[in-house]
Amino acid sequence: MTTLNPTLPAGHTVRLGVSRIGYELKSYFRLGDTVFFTFLFPVLMLSIFAVAFSDLPFGTADGTEISAAAYYLPGMLAAGLLLSGVQNLAVDIAIERGDGTLKRLAGTPLPVFSYFIGKIGQVLVTGTLQAALLLTLARFAFGVELPTDPQSWLTFAWVFVLGIITSAVLGIALSGVPRSGKSATAVVIPIALVLQFISGVYLPFTQLPEWLQNFASLFPLKWMAEGMRSVFLPESFAAIEVGEAWNLPGVAIALGIWLVAGLVLCRFAFRWIRKDS
Repeated sequence: MTTLNPTLPAGHTVRLGVSRIGYELKSYFRLGDTVFFTFLFPVLMLSIFAVAFSDLPFGTADGTEISAAAYYLPGMLAAGLLLSGVQNLAVDIAIERGDGTLKRLAGTPLPVFSYFIGKIGQVLVTGTLQAALLLTLARFAFGVELPTDPQSWLTFAWVFVLGIITSAVLGIALSGVPRSGKSATAVVIPIALVLQFISGVYLPFTQLPEWLQNFASLFPLKWMAEGMRSVFLPESFAAIEVGEAWNLPGVAIALGIWLVAGLVLCRFAFRWIRKDS
């Protein structure tokens, strides 16, 4: 990771990064297409599935049944993490590199780490707002019963935080793949869409072919979706998971590995200016 910026004290670097979060948020909400495809898309999909399948009960062998909205809520929360982090940042940073924004920042005292803090902070804020909107919609528009025990919300908190930070870091790393800002959406959106279909967001994960389950398990979205299902679905639904149980240790390990891998990729792959530009 190369930079033209001078080295600044650690405390000043962090303060610069925190101060950029507000700027990143303003820039994010000014882009209507970005807001729709990363912030509102899971809300729209939850509404569509809840209405389209409102007469179709989702249940298990023991007779437990829930509504379509309740069934799809965990998947939409997990998809929101992917879209807010991976898709949003990969496209956004690629566009900034293509239009010269990163080149101009390279000539300022802004360290790369401060830039990362601003981007990750923006994803944390927008991801939190999106999750709150999804939960509010599910509870008051579709009557979904949310958990009442502290343990479930503690699980939600660590899956959400670990998932959103991992997604943000991977989005920064993936931003170096598109050769230009114009090609960013064509490169990134198909990846995000395919992962949603094979990771248990739209289709029951265990109904997929075993080889596809194994392939999807290599990526973080499958684990984020399972973590969210363990929070919001009845305990009896664990019987239709792989291994017939919620694999929360596996969720933590998989996301931790992807977080470390993403940090390594950011360290060696991110540049203000592409070498081949």
